[in-house]
Amino acid sequence: MFRKILVAIDGSEPANRAFEEAIGEAGVWDAEVHVVYVVESGLFSSLPMDNTLEIIYSVLQKEGEEILEAARKKADAAGISLTTHLRQGHAGSQIVSLAEELGADLTILGSYGKSGVDRLLLGSVTDYVVQNSPITTMVVRS
Repeated sequence: MFRKILVAIDGSEPANRAFEEAIGEAGVWDAEVHVVYVVESGLFSSLPMDNTLEIIYSVLQKEGEEILEAARKKADAAGISLTTHLRQGHAGSQIVSLAEELGADLTILGSYGKSGVDRLLLGSVTDYVVQNSPITTMVVRS
């Protein structure tokens, strides 16, 4: 049923559970898995770009690379084909766009991300993807 699965990760516990679910689904359907980490560049868009912002983006990008590498190792251990993607921009729109570009059949997300405020309600990124994605979207609750 599913041949190409996209899972969004950010290092949070719900995202880790979503990744585990993606690995499980890939095993069932013999599907390839694509993992995306989005550096949310809109967080500081109203501030002038200076060395401080460049350092922040650099740190966030490095964090994303480390999280993606850890996902690659877990997938390798499970014998699952995995492709990683590091994007910048609005996380929700980047996830929806990438799913469409890849021709994904399923997008899997955690119910909320790293932000403590997002824990109060369904995460804003998750809500955006659920509302805007034309493909099946699975939300994994923690």
